[in-house]
Amino acid sequence: MNNTERDLRLEMLNSLLTTPHRKLEQVAEIHKLIVELDPIFYGHLAVWYQRNGDVRDHKEVFVAHLLTSNLTEHRDAGFVMLQEFPPYQVARVVDFMKQHRNKLPRSARTAVQRYLKVRESNPALFDRAALRGRKAMKHLYASLHIKPGERANAILFRDQPPVGSLAEVLKQLAKADSAAEQARLIVEFKLPYAIAIGAIKQLTPTVLVALINSMTPQEVINNLKSLKARGAMDHPEVKALIDGKLEEASKSTRVAAFKAQIAADAADLDDDTLARLEKVTNEQVKRRGVITRPTALLVDKSGSMENAIELGKRLAALISGITQADLFVYAFDTIPYPVTAQGKELTDWERAFQHIKAGGGTSIGAPLEAMRKKYQVVDQIIVVTDEGENAAPYFGEVYKTYCRELAVIPNVVIVRVGGYCNWLESQLKGQQAPVETFTFAGDYYSLPNLVPLLTRPSRLDLLMEILDMPLPVRTDK
Repeated sequence: MNNTERDLRLEMLNSLLTTPHRKLEQVAEIHKLIVELDPIFYGHLAVWYQRNGDVRDHKEVFVAHLLTSNLTEHRDAGFVMLQEFPPYQVARVVDFMKQHRNKLPRSARTAVQRYLKVRESNPALFDRAALRGRKAMKHLYASLHIKPGERANAILFRDQPPVGSLAEVLKQLAKADSAAEQARLIVEFKLPYAIAIGAIKQLTPTVLVALINSMTPQEVINNLKSLKARGAMDHPEVKALIDGKLEEASKSTRVAAFKAQIAADAADLDDDTLARLEKVTNEQVKRRGVITRPTALLVDKSGSMENAIELGKRLAALISGITQADLFVYAFDTIPYPVTAQGKELTDWERAFQHIKAGGGTSIGAPLEAMRKKYQVVDQIIVVTDEGENAAPYFGEVYKTYCRELAVIPNVVIVRVGGYCNWLESQLKGQQAPVETFTFAGDYYSLPNLVPLLTRPSRLDLLMEILDMPLPVRTDK
């Protein structure tokens, strides 16, 4: 493996730390590069990310590249993986192939055809897909010139849904006069909140209870802002139901780790609900893996490093919640400041960092020198910095002494912030030290994606795990 390829693979892993927020072109370039230079690794990474990743945009770009690949194994894997997506994601994959790959192979069209026919053959599955993704389903049929079956045509294009279909039930809901009748329809047919809310004229506590009961924990999290705006938090009974769903969310395997944090930031919620959302995030992060190696987190607090301090708090909470080994946290300018928290939650680390303010010069080696003197032995060192070191002791020099005296060679992970340079990285590479860099672009919701990179013994172990992930095989040819 030459350096260019190795760096490219790690750059790909680094890119998974970004959350493009529906701007797929932001991640398209690195996908395009690696699928051409290392198609074997790319195929396994796509499958690994489908199982372990959170960012939907990346999942869509992976499948689009597999479906347009020159390798039969890739196209078959993409065919199988596409079937797992909801309609809106299938539509986005199709549009991405057309706009960014400039092609839509016959096998990709067949994959979408199979997707739609499987749903048509199961009325309950089709109705749910058509209710949640009506626009996307219509787009798939129309843009690929796929002829819908009679029932699908009646629901999607003629707006004459047959009796008993969910689309027809939704029309009943819009006409229902009483809250009791509305609640009955919502509960009996498990109508999705986002759809039902548009058909209901007056939202009573009875209807809210019915809606929340039929929601998944993830749906409750996604719609907290809307629920609050509609008065859900003002009724004790309704609030208790929401609390119960958030408790379920912390245990569920189907909740995205950073969605709870997004909800907490988007809605003006009470302290109790915020604490519950924080618990959901923490519990979901813990599901990602466990850090078994002693770890140091060094946070740059020199001049203009406010964003490094904020990121340091979040990383400390993330790491302390999943570590089964020693964790040493230091802030530093030209001297080290040990940081200890009374617990493992973000609020505990907020308190621990409350008197740490940005200012002063930069000696990244200062905290490592303190660790050397205290004989604090670690296997990995995470440094949050812009790499602008301008005072002794310099990290590169201290690192050599630390390794020699404590008989370890810690892996160094540089999390770059702000207008960074590559000073620290180049110093370490010059002495053949194991160093990785990750660029933080200000998106805290993507931090849980860092967990797999910190819980494996080394980057090579993670790359080997990815390569061991088998590609799904198409069985219907």
